[in-house]
Amino acid sequence: MKKLNLTQKYKSYFNAKFHPEFVNIEEAQFLSIEGKGDPSGQDFNRRIQIIYSTAYTLKFAYKLMGRDFVVSKLEAQWWYDENKFNSITMEDAPLLIPRSEWAYRILIRIPEYITDSEVQKSINIVHSKKNMDLAKEISIFRMSEGLCVQMLHIGPFDTEAQTLTIMHEFIQRQNNLVKNGLHHEIYLSDFRRTSPENLKTILRKPVKFFGGST
Repeated sequence: MKKLNLTQKYKSYFNAKFHPEFVNIEEAQFLSIEGKGDPSGQDFNRRIQIIYSTAYTLKFAYKLMGRDFVVSKLEAQWWYDENKFNSITMEDAPLLIPRSEWAYRILIRIPEYITDSEVQKSINIVHSKKNMDLAKEISIFRMSEGLCVQMLHIGPFDTEAQTLTIMHEFIQRQNNLVKNGLHHEIYLSDFRRTSPENLKTILRKPVKFFGGST
């Protein structure tokens, strides 16, 4: 039985270049869990653990149905209180905004044939087996980003500001665009097992033309 591999099926979604580029991102569904705080802290790691546990429980359930799939890459959207930090741009935010002030949505893309009811069954299984109340915070999240600018970042997360500055120049000064959604990262490397200098991360920003639509 052949597994569905979303990374292979949606190659343009999971690939980026070493320079800013335009992409049109299709609507998709994800397992999702939200949080706030330092991504190097225990709370963030617990949320990663619980979303993976749910994803693999879901995978095994569908494998028994003859619809196996590969658990996809970890992703996250990031944001902060723009009223509180209104003088700070996104490219400066990683350096100037305390990690405790960041909110996030952790994501794992899942096949379109997966249903809400099967997700809920998997959540209940994880909750009962691991006695983790966090499982109840997981839900299906549909995302439709449309027009985006993206770029591949190589290296530690704390050097992302350099890549974001390049993207900012491309978005605002070269193309007169503005943001149209949340900062989005796709972790091509497992940052729990990969040395910081070798990390590969897609940085993606939904955009629209200034004063216009996407």
